[in-house]
Amino acid sequence: MRILKKDAYINKEYPMSFLIDFILHIDAHLVTIVNTFGNWTYLILFLIIFIETGAVILPFLPGDSLLFAACALAANPEYHLNIWIFVILFWAAPLLGDSLNFFIGQKIGSTINDQSFLGRFIKKEDLNKTEAFFEKHGGMAISLARFMPIIRTMSPFVAGGSGIQYRKFIRYSFIGATSWMILCCSAGYYFGNFPIVKKHFSLIIIGIIIVSLIPAIVAGLKKHFAKK
Repeated sequence: MRILKKDAYINKEYPMSFLIDFILHIDAHLVTIVNTFGNWTYLILFLIIFIETGAVILPFLPGDSLLFAACALAANPEYHLNIWIFVILFWAAPLLGDSLNFFIGQKIGSTINDQSFLGRFIKKEDLNKTEAFFEKHGGMAISLARFMPIIRTMSPFVAGGSGIQYRKFIRYSFIGATSWMILCCSAGYYFGNFPIVKKHFSLIIIGIIIVSLIPAIVAGLKKHFAKK
């Protein structure tokens, strides 16, 4: 594990390169955050997950890897982190984020275009992929999307603009958020501190990202060959 200085996670000149470094070495950065902010770490991580889901223009923030790494730290008594606080926060954050995103899509989803403010940040290609995914899987797409980066951020937005009732939407969101939290938190807590995992943590994170992208890649390839 790399050792970072307290201000190592602040990089104003190269935000994208820092974001990539943060994701690939998220364990080291989380240790820095814990040592710097103490109990405020809970709020910081809650906000990252909430914003990743709720702010439709920020789908690139870490999700699965953050839960895995945070719960791995919680399993290590050295950091004095409470796993049950993480469980509650990592369950509530995606639910609240999904709801906010849904209502944003309900209000302005149909007005998105290349000239609008949100249109500058939201790629039309990502919206089209999410809409196709939504049409194929119906309401269950909301639950399944929770395990797919980018699409999980776009899905509530598309659902809000589709006219689906919030009562139905939140039911599927609940299923997705609960299963996502249980899977990621359990994996991090029970396996994150294995010596081989700690030694190759960056590779594990890359593996998590690749696995989470497989459904979207497969769907894209199917659509590509179907056109041919």
